[in-house]
Amino acid sequence: MSAAGTLVVLVEDEPQMRRFLRAALVPRGFRLLEASSAAEGELAVASHNPDLVLLDLGLPDRDGIELAKSLRAFTQVPILVLSARGREADKVEALDGGADDYLTKPFGVPELLARMRVALRHAARAAGEPAAPVLELGALRIDFARREVTLADREVRLTPIEWKLLAVLAKNAGQVVTHRRILHEVWGPGAGHQTHTVRVHRAALRRKLEADPARPRLLVTEPAVGYRLRDE
Repeated sequence: MSAAGTLVVLVEDEPQMRRFLRAALVPRGFRLLEASSAAEGELAVASHNPDLVLLDLGLPDRDGIELAKSLRAFTQVPILVLSARGREADKVEALDGGADDYLTKPFGVPELLARMRVALRHAARAAGEPAAPVLELGALRIDFARREVTLADREVRLTPIEWKLLAVLAKNAGQVVTHRRILHEVWGPGAGHQTHTVRVHRAALRRKLEADPARPRLLVTEPAVGYRLRDE
């Protein structure tokens, strides 16, 4: 990801956090537009068409989750939530409300930059860049057209449900995918809240893809939120 010219709207009311993010991003070539309230943030996004939004949830005039929902009414700009709220329920609500990813404060600059790279790559594909027919994540190779998976050049045989689950995660590689979204995309709108079913098939995938399924390095759990297929 080249940061040069990338416009980021930062919606954050804490001056100390704004200084931290300014020091982390501006020297790396990002253009940063700061807003200290939800109203200012919504106006900045509507007026400047940014490449990415960094959004705090605890804003003085409006909850950040509500702002994310409002932004989704007129833009598909990637939204990365940066919040001190560590409750899983807040993460799920933010992601289901339109956020693309969620970082819990405090966090390090390398992790922030990695999440930003993932969000920008997904946004570029959604804007019209052709999706790669083959995804390679280290030794794992996923061919979407042929519905084939290989690991270290050896074929991995998946059941139809395992393939669907892996495909959803792979098409969102690097981003957390919530249980609700997985259930909807793999089992359909009537799947309800059968998170146990997701766990069963996730465990089966790990047995086939991970060197040590008990210590997964590729298919990782975001507790009580969902799963992430690492791409870095």
